[in-house]
Order: sequence, then structure tokens, then C-alpha cells
Amino acid sequence: MNKKEIHLRIEKLKKAINYHRYLYHVKDQQEISDSALDSLKKELFDLEQQNPEFITPDSPTQRIGGKALSEFKKVAHRQRMTSFNDAFSKEDMQDWQERFFKLLTQEEKDNIDYYCELKIDGLAVELVYNNGIFITGSTRGDGLVGEDITQNLKTVEAIPLSIHPNQYKLPADLIVRGEAFISKKEFANINKFQQQNNLPLYANPRNIVAGSVRQLDPKITAQRKLDSYAYDLVEGFNVETHEQKHKILYDLGFKINKNNKYCKNLQEVFDFHDYWNKNREKLGYEIDGIVVLINNNKIFEKLGIVGKAPRGGIAFKFPLMQATTQVQDIRIQVGRTGAITPVAVLKPINISGSTITRATLHNEDEIKRLDIRIGDTVIVGRAGDVIPDIIKVITEMRSGKEKVFKMPIICPVCATKLERSETEILLRCPNIKCSARERRNFYHFVSKPAFNIEGLGPKIIDRLLDEGLVVDPADIFELKEGDLSGLERFGDKSAENLVASIKEKSTITLPKFIYALGIRNVGEETAIDLVEKFTSIENLRKANQEDLSSIKDIGPIVSASISQWFGNKDNQKLLDKLLLNVKVLISKSKSNAKLQNKNSQIYGKSFVLTGGLKTMTRDEAKAKIRELGGNISESVSAKIDYVIAGSDAGSKLKKAEQLGIKIISEQEFLRILQ
Repeated sequence: MNKKEIHLRIEKLKKAINYHRYLYHVKDQQEISDSALDSLKKELFDLEQQNPEFITPDSPTQRIGGKALSEFKKVAHRQRMTSFNDAFSKEDMQDWQERFFKLLTQEEKDNIDYYCELKIDGLAVELVYNNGIFITGSTRGDGLVGEDITQNLKTVEAIPLSIHPNQYKLPADLIVRGEAFISKKEFANINKFQQQNNLPLYANPRNIVAGSVRQLDPKITAQRKLDSYAYDLVEGFNVETHEQKHKILYDLGFKINKNNKYCKNLQEVFDFHDYWNKNREKLGYEIDGIVVLINNNKIFEKLGIVGKAPRGGIAFKFPLMQATTQVQDIRIQVGRTGAITPVAVLKPINISGSTITRATLHNEDEIKRLDIRIGDTVIVGRAGDVIPDIIKVITEMRSGKEKVFKMPIICPVCATKLERSETEILLRCPNIKCSARERRNFYHFVSKPAFNIEGLGPKIIDRLLDEGLVVDPADIFELKEGDLSGLERFGDKSAENLVASIKEKSTITLPKFIYALGIRNVGEETAIDLVEKFTSIENLRKANQEDLSSIKDIGPIVSASISQWFGNKDNQKLLDKLLLNVKVLISKSKSNAKLQNKNSQIYGKSFVLTGGLKTMTRDEAKAKIRELGGNISESVSAKIDYVIAGSDAGSKLKKAEQLGIKIISEQEFLRILQ
């Protein structure tokens, strides 16, 4: 971008951030997630750092947003309540350290250490004590003036109404700052009540806290069972380190977070951050990162404040589940069943530790619903290993240069006219010989839930197809080392390893074999149901549509697609060819598994898995659940008994919390298995 474009981008970012901050802090409303807003703020901060001539006093980086609500008395803070700039990577943290190092002497640099606090997803509050008695509680507001919520904060049992000096000489006025929050358990209980009474569900714990402390009737606040941690002494004590402030707060009777930790250098900060990123599900409350503070109070004060934030502290956020970026193009992808899927090509963005450059747009209706255009600024999200999704277009960021996208009427690969059935919103390429469909079918055949042939990825399959070494998936099992070793960049050892890998995977269970065939509408669970009913591939290929429809979870659309697949002569030839080269194992039925494991804790229970697991793959976890008589579901509903939450669990975890479904960690799941 040139300087003019950068300036325009900064102005658009400022306008968008101010709009969403006003909604959140003043109107108690939220249109985009905290992660998405953080991403916008980070982009603005970086652009202003690189182009300081465009920094203006009205920039969101120079102030704390939010005016006091008119329903409450306004309270002026004796010292400004600041918030922190965000960092999302080790590089961001190192840049932060380099920036403040420029303002310190060598002796001060040599004595830098840190104090780290868990960054709780709650609401910052200030507590004022006079002669040991709690007299005023307030919100941050705009940093200078907040809202008087004293009576509501008195209902929070973690906040002492009076303090005892113990060994300390108590000053006349004591100002304490901390965080009001709600536990995961209470959050689930409140949303369960909302659901039972047909009331809207709360999006996140912070929304409940913000709404609770702003209730005009303290009795309503008391029902919410809020909690609080104290984290700072503003006035009243003169101590050397931030760590000492926490000790004094604890001695005075305040609840402090015992998970907070002293760190002597950035490496220890990184270790602390990594630990809680992996273990935050163990906590009874939500956190979205850690706060890192220079431990030496004199150095912290010397560094002062720039814009809205102190130079001596920073919020080191966990990898974003959502972020903002720009749509550079929209392209069409042809799937193995002919489904036409628009895909957004994105300006690269890091989400949850991975660089994202593509996001599915699903279908034409989704493009219309989002009103997405090439050049738009969008919110992109992902959860666990789920494909990235575009959640929202930030229309206020439009410059007028964005281009409207129109779906094609012919297949971009084979030029066949696209079709749309009466029962689907998808466009499809009807040409079963379309090269894009054939390639996608190969990719599906060797994928992890199917034959899981290691070393045979899309790039190698493309080369095999381009060289004419394979025509259909059955040809894979007839490949020899000599066929492969002649390929460019494919030596004898590589050829030997791939042939060995193919041979190793030529034995497969019947459900995986059925899934690998790529029958439209037949996923992993449907494949298992088919095995339960028909027990062998021969029985299945003889089944008519009526036999198929008799299976509980298979309706007329699925039964029709199965019947059509087995009725196709080319598919019959492929099946015969496969069975000459592949050994299909008849697996133990689901019913037998249930009978044999009737006394297990898993028997008869329904599970949803979300996020990544460390000790096993998700397929292995599903297999163990089935072996013990349990059921697997891909979606969260009131019928689910347990949600197993791994790392980077996303929307399924949130929905489970809202519905009050029992959530267990991977460690708890392993204990149940044992």
C-alpha cells in the first residue's frame, strides 16, 4: 500500500473500532467477537507504529473507549485506569521489550524482570476503601471517569466490605483494582435457565458480568454469583515490585489469583504463556491470554503511558480463534461429488497458530447472506481442525473499490453446464468424468478417515494422474517401484517407501472401505450404520432402496444416493477391481460392542469431540467410544451427554456451555476409558 492507501486504511480502522467499542462499552451490545475486535486494533496499532505521522488524538490507540451510562452516578478516578496493548506472538513480545529498552539505562535493562497474571475474561473494577471500609466501586469507563456500581459490587463475596491491616499500617484511603468475572459453571447455569424460559442466550461470560454490574437492582446482581480477583494497589502502599503488591493484597484479605507468577526473563514468560494456552480448560473461568508487567514499580512508572496503555505492561493474548483480513479473490472449487464451492482467497493471517490463506464460502446463498465482495475486510474464524470460515463482513471498512462476485453457469474445469436440484442449494457439475471431480475423489480415497495412505498426498496423486499411471483409485494398489522411480524428484527410496505404505494399508475395515468409496451423503457414521445392517460389502451391493431406508438414521435422499452408486456399471467395475487388491475386514458390530460393554461409563452415551487431542487422534478416540458402546455425533444438541474438549476447541464448546452439557477434558476422557 502507498501512503494514501495506508492513511485511508487507518481511518477506516479507527471508524470501525470506535463503532464496535461504542456498541460494547456503552450500549452493552456486540456485533463481532472480542478476537475480531482485537485483530482490528492490532492492525491499527501496527500501522500507526510504522506510520507515526498518521497518529491522531482521536485514535482508539490513544484513548480508552466507553462513556459512563447515564443511569449511574459518575465517578472520577484519582489515577487514570489504563488498559493494555495486545501481543499475539513471541515476536510481538520481543518488539515490545525492544521499544521500552530504548528508554532505559543499561543498569535498568540488566535488572528487568516480569510479573505475569492470567488475563481473565471479565470486567475491570476499581475499589476505594476509607479507613478500611469499602465506600466506592466503579467501572473503568473512559479511564478517567467510570460508573458508580458500589451496591452491585457489594454483592460479590470475593470483595471484602472491610479490611484488616494485620501487620501493615493502613492508609486513610486505599485504592484497589481488580477483575469481576463469572465462572464457567455459573455461565452454563444462567444460559440453561435462559433456554428453559425461551430467553436469548448470552454470547460469553463478559457479557453477563457487564450486564450484571449495571443492574439498577443489586438483588439481580447477587443472583448472578459473580467472582473477583484483585491485582493492583494504586494508592496507599509504597513497595518496590508488583509481586509485592499481590502479597499485600492477599494479607489484607483480598482474593488474588494464585496462578499468577514471577518470571525472571521473556523465556520464562513464554513458558508461562504456553502452559496456560494448553491448560486453560482446567480453569473454572475463561482466560484469553496473560498480562505481562515489568515487576520493578519504579521502572514501570518511569516508562509512563503512551496513548491508552502503559509502556511497562502488555496483554500477551492466546492465538486468535478469529481474526480480520481482506478477501483478495473468490475462486471456484469442484468437489468429488460435483459440488461447486466458492472459496475466498485471503491476505495471509495467523489464526490459532496457523497461517490461513483460504476460507470456504459454502454456496451462492452464503455469498448473498454475507454480502461478501472481492476486496472486503472480513472476520475469519476456525475451531480445532475445522476448515476456516468467514463469519462476517465489516461493511464499514469498504472503500468503494470492492467487486461483486457472480457464480458461474458452467463448470470452470470441464465447461459442462452446472445443475441445481430442487432439494439442494448447491450447484453441481453433472459430468462424472470431470477431471476435478476425479482428482477430489482420489484425495478422499487416500484421506485419513478412509485408506489413510501416508505419503500419498494431493501433489503426488496429481503427478500420477498427469503421467497416466493411475486412472481410478484401484490402480493405486497395482503401482510398483519402477512406475514411480522414473518420476521427477522421485528416487528409488521414495518409490520403495510409498509402495510399502500402500501395501501396508491394503487391509482395511469395512466401514472405512465404504467411506472411502466416496458415495454421496455417506459419512463415517452412516458407513458404520450400513455395516451394522448388512455386515458385508456383498450384502450391501445387493440391497435395494427399501432395505436401505429401513435403517434408522438413513432417509430417502441418502438411500437413493447409495442405491444409485451401486447401480452404476463403472462403480461396479471399480468395486470388483478393488476387492482383488484389498482385504476388507468384517468389524465387530455396534450392537455386539454395546452388549459386551454394558457396564462401562460410556455405554449408551452420546459424545461430541472438538479441538485437538494429544494422546490419540480423533479417529482413535471415536473408535474407543464405539468399542465401549457409545455413540458419536458431529453436532452439539440437548441430546448429547458429553463434549470432549481438546486444544483450540471452538464453537461446539461454546454451544455446549450455553446448553449446560457436561464438558470433559482429554485427561478426564482417558480416566473414563480406564
